[in-house]
Amino acid sequence: MAPKGSNGLGAVIAQGETQGSTEAAETSAASVELEVSLLDVAARLARRKGPIAGVTLAAMFLSAAVALLIPPSFTAEAVILPPQPEQSSQFLMMGSPAGLSSLGGISSGLAGGLLRNPTELYIGILKSRTIADALIARFRLKQVYGSSSLAGTRKALERHSTIETGKDMLIRIRVDDHDGTRAAQIANAYVDELHNRNSTLALSSASQRRLFFEQRLAEEKSALADAEVAMKRMQEASGLVFPSGQSEALLRSIASLRAEIAAHEVQLQAMRMYATAENPQVQVEETTLAGLHQQLQKLEAGSGDELVVPARRIPETGLEYLRRMRDFKYHETLFELLAKQYEAARIDEAREVPLVQVVDSAVVPDRKSWPPRALMVVLGGSLALISASLFVLLEDYQARMRPAR
Repeated sequence: MAPKGSNGLGAVIAQGETQGSTEAAETSAASVELEVSLLDVAARLARRKGPIAGVTLAAMFLSAAVALLIPPSFTAEAVILPPQPEQSSQFLMMGSPAGLSSLGGISSGLAGGLLRNPTELYIGILKSRTIADALIARFRLKQVYGSSSLAGTRKALERHSTIETGKDMLIRIRVDDHDGTRAAQIANAYVDELHNRNSTLALSSASQRRLFFEQRLAEEKSALADAEVAMKRMQEASGLVFPSGQSEALLRSIASLRAEIAAHEVQLQAMRMYATAENPQVQVEETTLAGLHQQLQKLEAGSGDELVVPARRIPETGLEYLRRMRDFKYHETLFELLAKQYEAARIDEAREVPLVQVVDSAVVPDRKSWPPRALMVVLGGSLALISASLFVLLEDYQARMRPAR
């Protein structure tokens, strides 16, 4: 006789086996039912394969016709490498070598800030209104895009142009057009216009200095010409050619001191473009200017030195002559100083010039980029096949449901 506990364990095992058999049977039944349902669906679709195939073929032919009616579009791509940020070299300024190095350091910091992210900077320039207008005028894009307004043409050009960059930091310029040759020309024209803008924009501190000294040099050149004319007229009126002596030495000193003051004022203006009033170099320059002004006042008043003849004691005619000479020498000295600074800024700018390198020029594409005709035909046929199959199944289901009502 078996123990009572063993009978209980056997009953539990038997019950588990019964439940497992039941679940397996249910799973098998569900699988068979699913297979029967899929076979039933396939059979119903096979009975109506003629209409389904006809609708699918008709949709494919229609998609092919639409794809052929769409004018082809070509994409041309130009790839450029923007300049990488570099520290600006120190430039030659008026004054002591220490002052030059300090100011050069200020300009280097500014150049680094301006070109910290050159890729985004040049993408912004490529998308600017100025470049867009240049391309519109160059290729007559109003007629190409069929727009009557300049603003509408800009938007159309923006839609047909893609300017972007990736992890490689290269800038890719893609242009879509129905004419492959024109697409390549517009893509390359973007690069050309970027070069043109680089030559006119002050993208570095050296460019800013060059523009500043260029403007001052033009102004001083005009002032020097006026001083030469005034000097000539005075000589013709007075008959004096070259007064010598202590008075001339005095006025030459005054002219030289004034030119030095003007030079330091120019240097101070240049420094204020990059530094605030609290900058130590700016404060030193202001102190130097104050001392030079005091010396000029002493020379003009003739006080503090018995060897210096006051200007008021010079005879009227000689005084007028020497004043003209002083103005001429002042403008001549200042012109020479500005010319040196202008040349130094040009040399510095040449070393810092933002060079945009063309990695790939756009070529005429030999394959269209749009429309994807084969894909359109396949998608049209697939959608028609799915729609026709669903319609057939729905119609069959409605037909089966009518007798049950």
